[in-house]
Amino acid sequence: MFEHVEAYPGDPILTLNEAFGQDPRPEKINLSIGIYFDDAGQLPVMRAVREAEAQIAPTLGARPYLPMEGLAPYRQAVQALLWGAGHEAVTSGRIATIQTIGGSGGLKVGSDFLKRYFPQSEVWVSDPTWDNHRAMFEGAGLKVHTYPYYDPLAGGLRFEEMLATFKGLPERSIVLLHACCHNPTGVDLSAAQWNALIPVIQSRRLIPYLDIAYQGFGDGLEQDAHALRTLTDAGISFFCANSFSKSFSLYGERVGGLSVVCPDAAQAARVLGQLKATIRKNYSSPPTYGARVVAQVLQSPELRVLWAGELDTMRQRIRLMRQRLADGLGQALPGHDVSRFVNQRGMFSYTGLSESQVDTLRHSHAVYLVRSGRMCVAGLNAGNVDKVTQSLAAVIRDAT
Repeated sequence: MFEHVEAYPGDPILTLNEAFGQDPRPEKINLSIGIYFDDAGQLPVMRAVREAEAQIAPTLGARPYLPMEGLAPYRQAVQALLWGAGHEAVTSGRIATIQTIGGSGGLKVGSDFLKRYFPQSEVWVSDPTWDNHRAMFEGAGLKVHTYPYYDPLAGGLRFEEMLATFKGLPERSIVLLHACCHNPTGVDLSAAQWNALIPVIQSRRLIPYLDIAYQGFGDGLEQDAHALRTLTDAGISFFCANSFSKSFSLYGERVGGLSVVCPDAAQAARVLGQLKATIRKNYSSPPTYGARVVAQVLQSPELRVLWAGELDTMRQRIRLMRQRLADGLGQALPGHDVSRFVNQRGMFSYTGLSESQVDTLRHSHAVYLVRSGRMCVAGLNAGNVDKVTQSLAAVIRDAT
């Protein structure tokens, strides 16, 4: 019956992670998968999460279905975190927010909504972007293109080319933008560049779709929300998918959201209704537990301060690893430009390595990177950063 079904080649990152698990070498280092590990190389359980779970435990009882749109306190907490509880768009009720199954769920629901209500629109994603961005939109039946973004020689941003492309896009084109901590490159727009891009988005009547999966890992919780708050203040309607997998270390709970900023509360109510209908056709309603934990933390002043402090520590540790890597490579490779490692933000860095160099790094040094050269800097720690530095230096030296 299913002989016509082709074999699935596997997700390249998850397949690489499986290969790492099967590698018998004790000195192996995994810098491929996008997970934050602490300095002991362990997946952390945050104190704020533990305390929230302890507070919730006595109230656990029957588990009815949540509404299609999700847990109300959680949805309120998402808006308050992304925009600030006192923001006009929040207090006026013109943001439609739903709880989703991770950030990916937000992308999926939003892409299905866009296909229905903007069927002629096409999508533009950065070159490169997270692989699943293209898959999500194409899976909804939308045509996907790329816009210039990453400069592989300088390890920075091709902003002028990006800006020129946006100026030439058809009206109502959907533009996928990373609010902070660009995945996979770690290269972000500056505040000044956002301020230059937003009038183009406005004049061309484009539909921005922001992905903010790493809030707090760039420059801080408030600073990392600059793009979406500035878009909102400019009166632009847009989509924003968020995730708490990394910032709460709740990967398996799949806690995410989708918010749509609308011109007024009446339109937001209609959008919310159709988002609910989209969910009903897909998974009916989201799970309860992770949303309760996140809401408990974000709506408790004490727990929120504790969580923000832990997140600051995680961000600073990543920055320290970036600096140690850059310093070590600078010493091992005099004259080699290592600035990209400290200038890029968040959990990822584009190393500039070729696919063959990445293969050599894996086979000869037991260091795993994605074949694009993307490194998960959050996988570095005091115990492995020197080995990674030496291995990178050897591979780069051999190629010159």
